[in-house]
Amino acid sequence: MLGKTVTGSFAAAIHGLKCNHLTEEVVQRSKRMILDTLGVGLLGINTEVFHKVTQYSKMYRAETSSTVWGQPDFRLPPQYAAFVNGVAIHSMDFDDTWHPATHPSGAILPTLIAIAETLPADCRPSGLDLLLAFNVGIEVQGRLLRFSKEASNIPKRFHPPAVVGTMGSAAAAAKLFGLDPFQCQEALAIAASYAGAPMANAATQTKPLHIGNAARRGLEAAYLALFGLKGNSQILDMESGFGAFYTDYVPQSLPDLSSYRWLLEEQAVATKRFPAHLGMHWAADAALAVRQQLVDTYFSVPVDKISKIILVVPNAKYVNRPFPQTEHEARHSFQFNACTALLDGEVSVQSFSPDNIQRPQLKQLLDKVQVEFPPDNVPSFDKMYCEVSVTLLSGDTITKRCDTFYGHWRKPLSKKDLEKKFRSNASTVLSQEAIEGIIETVARLERVRDCSLLSSYLQMREQPCLKYSVTLAH
Repeated sequence: MLGKTVTGSFAAAIHGLKCNHLTEEVVQRSKRMILDTLGVGLLGINTEVFHKVTQYSKMYRAETSSTVWGQPDFRLPPQYAAFVNGVAIHSMDFDDTWHPATHPSGAILPTLIAIAETLPADCRPSGLDLLLAFNVGIEVQGRLLRFSKEASNIPKRFHPPAVVGTMGSAAAAAKLFGLDPFQCQEALAIAASYAGAPMANAATQTKPLHIGNAARRGLEAAYLALFGLKGNSQILDMESGFGAFYTDYVPQSLPDLSSYRWLLEEQAVATKRFPAHLGMHWAADAALAVRQQLVDTYFSVPVDKISKIILVVPNAKYVNRPFPQTEHEARHSFQFNACTALLDGEVSVQSFSPDNIQRPQLKQLLDKVQVEFPPDNVPSFDKMYCEVSVTLLSGDTITKRCDTFYGHWRKPLSKKDLEKKFRSNASTVLSQEAIEGIIETVARLERVRDCSLLSSYLQMREQPCLKYSVTLAH
């Protein structure tokens, strides 16, 4: 019998949660997350970082293999399929974001899809099994994040998906494998030794590896637990265990399963309209409102008549980048995203191309930007705001503020716009038949007998047509 510890309560929940624990709201929210994650992952296979990690992963071969999304010509061992697909998902920072801050889906979905293909045909998991394991992985991440007040804000030291994502991946894999409570406990202990990545690699090609490694290492942890590897049975209880990642770690046992309530039911995720750090969406929406007033008055944005631009944002150093030089830096720059929205009337995938980053007019606007950090603007995705003020040479000033952008959990994308985003992303890789097949399969996922049907669609490649612009209504 498991000890009465926090770790033991997690292991018991991972093992004990059943499909009948899933509520309709949790099912619907998680299906939205799955569809969005598949789409951004498919778009991500066009990126340089995906091609580099795929080239590396091809060195590994095994009798058991899984699908690399959008790549029908080769397969990889399941751990490496989870790795490269996870990298693709985060390669453009287009994946969902939760509160407390993390990217929850990218570490979980590649793991589960990779596992599903490897199981014998007569015991393949159903769509409902996939939904349950997915939600177990999401739930473990959310519960761990709530053990620290520090985790509620935009991170400073460790990138959260590399910490809690690895644990969530291990939990989801353990659930899909059907591990017993003791094996679930070992999977968490092993995963903790794989967890962690520094925030210093934000805005670089290495940051997407944090999601890929979380998926891969969590899967490895579950495999090793299945094979009998042992770890510390109190890994979640100890300051020197999982508590090492937080300065204010206060763990608590999970609720009794007889009255269990999923965190996803209380807290939905944010879905991004363009591929950049979540904070950029506040800046873009405030800038778009300023632009609208400028266009109404001047019929265009009078760049030469702008004296200064003031951005009022939270003080988060790694997204304060006045003159980004690369696409990854641009995705993490309040200044770049506000000025792009002001100049173009949108921020899209194409906004982060080298030619767009180096435009003279954009650089002219960036030169005029000043940033302010008022103490009431806390670096939390639940509480932050962004204000954009444009002052003209005439002395006139236009100021607009965004408290909640379209796509935030308080203002979620419509079903139509979510599917529009998926179609635009997936059409860079997949055939129309595959795109519609995935949308239909995810929509009825709880009734699908074999969830590996998704893998079949993920291999139905079309010649890339690079339909990169995703513009969604407000």
